[in-house]
Amino acid sequence: MSSEATIHPSQKLSKRGLRLTGIVVATILVAIVVIGLITRATQANSLKTWTQEQAVPTVSVVVPEPGKTGPVLDLPGQLQAYTRAPIYAQVSGYLKEWKTDIGAPVKAGQLLGEIFTPELDQQLQQARADLASAKANADLAGVTAKRWQAMLGSDSVAQQDVDQRTADYTAKLAQMKAAQANVDRLQATKAFARIVAPFDGVVTARDTDVGALINSGGGTGPELFVVSDIHKLRVYVQVPQRYGPSIRPGSNAVLTVPEYPGREFHAQIAATSNAINTTSGTTLVQLQVDNTDNQLMPGSFAHVRFNLPVDTTALRVPASSLIFDNAGLRVATVGTGDKVAFKKVSILFDYGKTVEIGSGLDSGDRVIDSPPDGIKDGDAVKIASEDATAKPHEKA
Repeated sequence: MSSEATIHPSQKLSKRGLRLTGIVVATILVAIVVIGLITRATQANSLKTWTQEQAVPTVSVVVPEPGKTGPVLDLPGQLQAYTRAPIYAQVSGYLKEWKTDIGAPVKAGQLLGEIFTPELDQQLQQARADLASAKANADLAGVTAKRWQAMLGSDSVAQQDVDQRTADYTAKLAQMKAAQANVDRLQATKAFARIVAPFDGVVTARDTDVGALINSGGGTGPELFVVSDIHKLRVYVQVPQRYGPSIRPGSNAVLTVPEYPGREFHAQIAATSNAINTTSGTTLVQLQVDNTDNQLMPGSFAHVRFNLPVDTTALRVPASSLIFDNAGLRVATVGTGDKVAFKKVSILFDYGKTVEIGSGLDSGDRVIDSPPDGIKDGDAVKIASEDATAKPHEKA
């Protein structure tokens, strides 16, 4: 009997099942390997895609827009009296007395002080004596001329003699008038011994005292008194050339002074010099401020604030959008195809959180706020949709 005849049928079924099981297990293993390879490839592709997406920066953009209010220009200024008159001596002598001291209000023509002028008094007495002598000589020459003219009718004197007497009278009369003019001059000079206020105001300086020697200097000697009209004050400000055209007479300004913190005084621009100082590059602006309550003092320092008009051609963007490097001052914008495009700009005014751009931007540009480091011209970017229509004031 052969060996196959001795194999039991159940043993044949067992071998066949083992073979089938091995095939199933091998198939499953192959499937697991294939699935793993596919999954790994898919993950690699996803990782590559994610990496590429992450390599494109997401940026926030703002749209430049015109400012609603103009810039504020804050400059130092100096207060001065509306009218200030330093008073000098016009006669020599000694100060006899002074009537008003510093801070005293005075009226026009009010006596401030008086000068004792002994030398001038003697000159005036001599001039009056000379006038009296000239008058007597003129009177005598007049009587003599009349007598000779009367004798000429009787042919007892020559015409030449009559003409000489008439000419002598004319000369003596001229001498009398000259002596009178000298007396008038000395009397007018004597009147300057009384020092009076030229207008209503306040005595802001007194630089003399009783017994002081006074020399008439015609404005070159020391000031005796200073009278200032402070019911209105002038304010002088040096405005940079750039803002000169924006400062116009008739417009208003606000000034503050250290002695009144938190208080504002209103001033009006009265005039500008219409010229540029070649040394400082500024133009002089004069303002007027009411001071009827005498709270402001001439000579003091003040901060003057000008509200400049709105420049409708200027656009504002956040200060954080500016880039300053070796290429100059620029901003990064999102151009066609969401590509970065740099633009050179110039600043008109810095408001702190925002800046006013004078040139380089258009109203339709999309400006990148806080551009990432290392961003280059032509780089692709993604725009954060929630910031796509943000305004500069919203970003600030």
